[in-house]
Amino acid sequence: MLRSPFLYLFIFLFLLSCEEKTGSISGKNSLNKEAKAFREKGITNLEKENFNSAFYNFNKSKIAFETLKDSANIVYNLIQMASIQQINGDYYGSKETLTEALPFVTKKNVYSASINNFFGIADKELAIYNDAIYYYKEAIKDCTDSISKQSPLNNIAVVYIQQKKYDKAILILESILSKKILNDNSLKTTKARVTDNLGYAYFKKGINNKGFLLMNEGFDLRKEINDSYGTLQSNLHLAEYFINTDPKKTNQYALDAYNEATKLNTIDERLDALSLLISNNYKNQSTKYAKKYITLSDSIIKIRNNFKNKFAKIKYDSKKEKDENQKLRLEKAENLLELQEAKYQRILFASGIIILFFALIYLRKYYRNKSRVEKIKTAYDTETRIAKDIHDELANDVFHAITYTQTQPLTNESSKETLLQKLDHIYNRVRGISRENNDIDTGANYPNNLKEMLSTYNSSNTNVIINNIEKVNWDLVEDLKKIAIQRVLHELMVNMKKHSEASIVVVKFESNSNILFINYTDNGKGHEKTQIIKNGLQNMENRILANKGTITFDTEPDKGFKVKITLPK
Repeated sequence: MLRSPFLYLFIFLFLLSCEEKTGSISGKNSLNKEAKAFREKGITNLEKENFNSAFYNFNKSKIAFETLKDSANIVYNLIQMASIQQINGDYYGSKETLTEALPFVTKKNVYSASINNFFGIADKELAIYNDAIYYYKEAIKDCTDSISKQSPLNNIAVVYIQQKKYDKAILILESILSKKILNDNSLKTTKARVTDNLGYAYFKKGINNKGFLLMNEGFDLRKEINDSYGTLQSNLHLAEYFINTDPKKTNQYALDAYNEATKLNTIDERLDALSLLISNNYKNQSTKYAKKYITLSDSIIKIRNNFKNKFAKIKYDSKKEKDENQKLRLEKAENLLELQEAKYQRILFASGIIILFFALIYLRKYYRNKSRVEKIKTAYDTETRIAKDIHDELANDVFHAITYTQTQPLTNESSKETLLQKLDHIYNRVRGISRENNDIDTGANYPNNLKEMLSTYNSSNTNVIINNIEKVNWDLVEDLKKIAIQRVLHELMVNMKKHSEASIVVVKFESNSNILFINYTDNGKGHEKTQIIKNGLQNMENRILANKGTITFDTEPDKGFKVKITLPK
C-alpha cells in the first residue's frame, strides 16, 4: 500500500496540535512531579547509605528532567551521582558523570564550583595531584562567597601536604584560620579541620611542639562538637605523631581511630589505622593486625568493583528503557497515522503519487548536482589551503635561504651551520604540510590514532577530555567517513588553539546501530555566529555534508563553542 509523505506530515501536525491543546500542560506537570519524587527518593536513600537505590533514583530523576530541559536539576542529579561513585571508590566513573554535567553549566555558579571541587577530589584520590590543585583553584574562582571558598582552599593545602610542600600548605591554612568568619558556631567543624591540618603540616615539617599543640586543639574542638569523622582523622594524625616517641600512645590513638572508622563504616580510614598498628608493632601484635588488613583490603576491592559494575548497569538499563519507551511512542503514533490515513486516502491518493514522482525526480537531480559541487569545493579548499601554506611559509623560507647563500661566505663553519639549520627548518615545514594532508590509517589503529591526535592539544592551559571513543564499533564506519571525522576534528582543535583560549575541551562519541554522534564542547571565548564562515569552519560543514551527515554550531561571545555532528555509518 503506497502512502504519501505529505499526507503523513499533515496528519502528524494535526494530531500533534490536538494533543498539545488537551494534554501537554498536564503531561509536563505530571512528569515534573515524577522527576522531583525520584530526586527526593535519591536524597532519602543517600542519607540512609543505600547507595545503589540512591544512584538509581537520581539517574531516573535526571532522565525525566532531561525531557523537561531543566538544566539546573539535571546538573544537581549528576553531581549527586558522582558523589555516590566517589564514596564507593569509583573515581574514574565519577569523572565521566561530572563530564556529562559540563554542557548544562553555562555560567559560573554553585554548581560549577561543586563540579570542579569533585573533579579535584577524584584526581587527588587518584594521586594526580597537579590536576587536583587546578580543579580546586577553578572551584575557588566559581565560589560566590567567602565561606564556600574555604573548603577547596583546605583541599589544596591537603594536596600540598601529600606532595611534601609543607610551607605552601601552612601558608594557606594559616590564612584560613586568620579569617574572623571561622569564629561563627556554625563553622566550628571547618575551624577544627583546618586547625588539625595545620598542626599536621607543622609536624610533617619537623616543628613538633607547635604541630602537636594545634593537632590537640583541633582534636578537643572536634570532641566538643561531636564530630565523629573529624575525631577519627585527629586520632590518625596523633597516632602518627607518637609512633617514634611513645608506642603506647600510638597504639591507643590508632585503636580509637580503627573503632570509630568501624562504626562509621569508612573503609579507607580503617586501613590507615591498621597500617599504623602494624608499623607500631605494640606488644608484638602486628601479625594480628596484618591479617585484618589483608582481609579488609581484599574485601573492599571486591565491594568497590561490585559498585562500579552496578552503577554502569543502572546507567545502561536506564538508557535502554528510555530508547524502548521512545520506540513504543513512535509505534503508537504510527498506528494513529494509519487510522487517520484511511479517511483521506481516496481523495489524496492520486495527487500524492504525482507529487511524490516529481519530487523524487527533483531530489535525485538536486542531490546528484549537490554532491558533485561539494566534492569539487572540498578538493578546491584542500588545494587552496596547501597553496596558502606553501606561499605564506615555505616560499618565504626558501627565499631567505637562497638570499643567505648569496650574501654569506659558506666557507665559514658558522655560516654552514646556520644554512643547515635553515634547510632543516624547510624540511620540517614540508613534512608538516604533508602530514596535514596525507593519507589517514582507517584500519584497526584508527581510534588510537584519532585519540592520540586529539590528545596532542593537551597543555598546561588546556585540558582535553575524550569520552567513549573506545565504545564505538569503528569497523562499521565507512573509511571515507573516518577520514572526514579526523579532518573535521583536527580543524576544530586547530581553531580552538588559535582562537578559543579554552581551558576545558570535551569530545564525546556515541553511536547506535546506524548513526555515529560526536559532540564537541569547549569553554572558550566563542564567536559571533556570523563570523563562523570567516573563521574557516565552512570547510568542516562541506566535509560532513559530502558524507550525508549533519553538523551544527552553537556559539556566542564568552559562552563557549559547541559542535554537534551526526553521520550515518
